[in-house]
Amino acid sequence: MNQNPNDLPPPIPDATVRPEDMLRAPSAGAATGASAGAATARPYEQVLEQFAHEYLRDRRSERRWKIFFRLLWASAFLLLVWGLFASQRHHGGTSAAPHTALVDVRGEISADTEASAELIVSALKSAFEDPGTVAVVLRMNSPGGSPVQAGIVNDEIRRLKGLYDKKVYVVVEEMCASGAYYIAAGADEIYVDKASIVGSIGVLMDGFGFTGLMQKVGVERRLLTAGENKGMLDPFSPVSPKQQAYAQAMLDQIHQQFIKVVREGRGARLKETPETFSGLFWNGEEAVKMGLADGMGNLDYVAREVIKAEDVVDYTPRDNVAERLAKRFGAAMGAGAVKTMREMTSIR
Repeated sequence: MNQNPNDLPPPIPDATVRPEDMLRAPSAGAATGASAGAATARPYEQVLEQFAHEYLRDRRSERRWKIFFRLLWASAFLLLVWGLFASQRHHGGTSAAPHTALVDVRGEISADTEASAELIVSALKSAFEDPGTVAVVLRMNSPGGSPVQAGIVNDEIRRLKGLYDKKVYVVVEEMCASGAYYIAAGADEIYVDKASIVGSIGVLMDGFGFTGLMQKVGVERRLLTAGENKGMLDPFSPVSPKQQAYAQAMLDQIHQQFIKVVREGRGARLKETPETFSGLFWNGEEAVKMGLADGMGNLDYVAREVIKAEDVVDYTPRDNVAERLAKRFGAAMGAGAVKTMREMTSIR
């Protein structure tokens, strides 16, 4: 039996289809697909563009750092060359014009300081060898130090004076004590400020003893030696009267060496008292009265009024910036500087 299509019941709607989708025009789906494709393409292009920007920025940053480090190495190299040249020009040449030669003695007198015998003696030799040097001034600002280092300088002063027939003067600014005065005693004359500290003609050996503390905390010292005096003056062992007497005799002997140098250097000018060699120190005014110094005066006064050569040339060896850089970086710095100079032409 044939049925009229109009008599058929309406179709049952699909539950998965939303009513709003049924109202959408057929062309909307095509438009939606195109939009989705464009949206998918845009993030991809944005990622590529961002990656390119990041890459170029990193390359520019890397190039800037390369230029910076090349310029840094070049600056360090030029500073090294300039410092060494200036040092040689200042201390290595000679001056025909009459002048007063200056050598500074500053800080502790020790083998590993700027006031070592090696550096001071080197400066003194340069000063004496210069034909333009009229006389040499040692400018003192030192509390003393090693008697060995001081003795070496004192001996060299006396040798150079006899060899070149030039006088040596000491000018004390803040302090000239102990080993510093050991050196000063070799000079022809000593000038001070009225408030300078002068003297301390004595010798000491110091340390600590921890035996009482070790007993309190229950620590036992175990020291093995081959030779009964090998552990002499060990701070963790009891003091041996025999070893203490030996050390005192050694100090007394060095003290007598010090006294002899002072007496020979100062001669009849020295007005000895029981306190002169006791290790005491005095201000400059008292030092002049005691014969430990000859008068009041600073460097300019001595150069102008005593030596009669107002022009002062400094022969003191200086540990300048370039030399410190050379010591710190050594051969690596030299290699880096050469590489920098070679690559300077490639900087764009």
